[in-house]
Amino acid sequence: VQLQASGGGLVQPGGSLRLSCVASGRNLGSDGMAWFRQAPGKEREYVAASRFLGGRAYTSYYSNSVKGRFTVSRDAARNTMYLQMNSLRPEDTAVYYCAARSGNLISSRVGDSEQYESWGQGTLVTVSS
Repeated sequence: VQLQASGGGLVQPGGSLRLSCVASGRNLGSDGMAWFRQAPGKEREYVAASRFLGGRAYTSYYSNSVKGRFTVSRDAARNTMYLQMNSLRPEDTAVYYCAARSGNLISSRVGDSEQYESWGQGTLVTVSS
């Protein structure tokens, strides 16, 4: 499967952006997906994840640093995952990567990058005035 992330850019503190991750090669409707990010000089960190519940339902998980500000969503028909980012802060500046797992997520390990086999190329988000 190939993942293509897009939607990054330059935004002022307090602003919003929506990232998209389009999958091709396989339908990921029942698979687990997630967003990670890597800031300059730092290790990659988990941001949010989406786990399939059945039918068209998903549940979301968030890191403490983005909870209440970011929202992850899925559009199974478009084979796409989104990350709506509101109230952005300078510390949110990073390259954002989407990732996918063949099969559903283990809920206790949603933030473990080793759960995910496929990764997108990343999209840069810069929060600065």
